[in-house]
Amino acid sequence: MTPEIAYNKYSCLDNLMINKGFEDNKQNIETPNGVLVTEKPLKNKQNRTQRVDINVLKSKLQETETKEFKKNIFIFSSLVLGLGILGIYLSL
Repeated sequence: MTPEIAYNKYSCLDNLMINKGFEDNKQNIETPNGVLVTEKPLKNKQNRTQRVDINVLKSKLQETETKEFKKNIFIFSSLVLGLGILGIYLSL
């Protein structure tokens, strides 16, 4: 490759890179014609919080407490049974 061809090759790449940079910086923002006022929907309804029945909350709390109580009783009885079996095994 002769130096002139190499120079022309690199100068073309430089021009492409420079032009590409300018093309990327262009921003085409089009605004629609005929729109005078931006229309937004009006909120006629006010956001009201729904009331919660205290009896429903109590029943849910009671259900979770009974589940936890049953789980704790099972774990406790398993430990007592295991200790009893271990005590019997070691005494023989």
